[in-house]
Parts: sequence; C-alpha cells; structure tokens
Amino acid sequence: MTDETAHDALRATGRQAMREVLGDTYLAKRDASTTPLNQALRHLSEEFPYATLWTRGTLTRRERSMVTLGMLVALSQHHELRGHLMGAINNGCTEQEIAEVITHACAYAGFPAAIAAMRTAEEVLRDIRST
Repeated sequence: MTDETAHDALRATGRQAMREVLGDTYLAKRDASTTPLNQALRHLSEEFPYATLWTRGTLTRRERSMVTLGMLVALSQHHELRGHLMGAINNGCTEQEIAEVITHACAYAGFPAAIAAMRTAEEVLRDIRST
C-alpha cells in the first residue's frame, strides 16, 4: 500500500466519521468551500481527529462531543462550537447536558467564555428546533 493509498483510506474513514458526527449538510458545505489553499489542512482534519480520534472505542461519541464542547468553550472557539453543538445533538446529547457542560466550563474557562458559548448554544439550538 502506498502512502497516498493509506492517506486515501484514512481520509475515507475520517470523512465517514465526520458525516456521522456533524451531518451531511455540514460535509457538503465544507466540500463546497474547499479550495487549493485550504485543501491540505482540511484533509489533515479528516485524517487525524476524525479517522484517528473520533473512531477510538474508549469514549463514546456522545462523551467525545461533551469533551469537545468543553474544550471549545475554554478556547473561545465559537465558530467550531457551532458545528460541534450540532454534532453533540447528533451524538445523543440533550440540551440540558449541553447547558451543563457550558455551565461547568465557567469555573475553569471563565464566565466571559461560558456566557459567550451559552449565547452561541442558544442560537444554534433555537435554529435546530425551528427546522
């Protein structure tokens, strides 16, 4: 197996995991906005976090979603938080669990980060409920 073939197989595994976590709509938008400039980074994000980490068996995808939400709150990465809120719902997290993860993060990431994340969560969850 060549390096390119191995990367293609790993990428296919990652894309399937990404589709299951974030949904078909997310993946279609992502593919439509892939350019020669961002293509290598996007391929790496499919290969490493999704093919290598999201497919490990130690934590469930639901648990991984909650950990990911907490880290994104701490890092104030609201753009990424938006997608992973949808992923958390897809992975079986309830709105109450999402709110608890964000509330819990305030003690470790600070109130401003948690308040901003809660605003993002409220907006995303409102959009999900209206569709």
